[in-house]
Amino acid sequence: MKNWQSTIGIGFIAIVCTYLLAQAYTYKFKNAETIVVTGLAEKDFTSDQIVWKGTFTRTNSDLKQVFAQIQTDAAAVKNYLRSKGVADSSVELSSVEVNKNYNQQYDGNGNPAGSVFSGYTLSNEVKIDSRNIALVEKISREITELLQTGIEINSQKPSYYFSQLNTLKIDLLSQASKDAKLRATTIADASDGKLGSMKKATMGVFQITGKNDNESYSYGGSFNTSSKEKTASITLKVEYTVD
Repeated sequence: MKNWQSTIGIGFIAIVCTYLLAQAYTYKFKNAETIVVTGLAEKDFTSDQIVWKGTFTRTNSDLKQVFAQIQTDAAAVKNYLRSKGVADSSVELSSVEVNKNYNQQYDGNGNPAGSVFSGYTLSNEVKIDSRNIALVEKISREITELLQTGIEINSQKPSYYFSQLNTLKIDLLSQASKDAKLRATTIADASDGKLGSMKKATMGVFQITGKNDNESYSYGGSFNTSSKEKTASITLKVEYTVD
């Protein structure tokens, strides 16, 4: 009698264990069914901030004289910008950079025979950081008028920025998330499944390129500053469960 009861007990335990293992396997298999998609969002926008830089130089054999000249030029540049409507608070002058110049000497056979000091070249950089894009663009084209006054100035191309970049990124992430869910839902519906909850989301690279420019995307993210009209894009990799 005892042997019979023991046999039944062992059999019952075996059935329970088998059932539990089967349920665990089914649960694991079910949860292993996921859909991984990549959502994309893009948005065109116009820069609202401009940065322009120009460099002016002076050369002289006497350091004191050339320093006085570069200081006079700096005052003239600031006055010029002020006359064009640029606020002093938007203008920044760098420290003066000093370079020594040398003339290479050669012997009768054309071989280098040392160098002789020929003077100093001092350079100074002026920068405008402003929200008045049209005004600064105009100045960047016309500031070479100072050449007529004897100021040797080189104008660089303006750089364009956007002050609401963080807000733009958050908006794009929201759009990319919606795009990813739409893609995942489409896949699940086509497979007679039902989209479950989100398991994981990983933000991709944030890119800013010139609008309608044929720019290459960078693995680390590109950040265009040469174009006033830009396009921002972001990707979001999302994993969903399938019920």
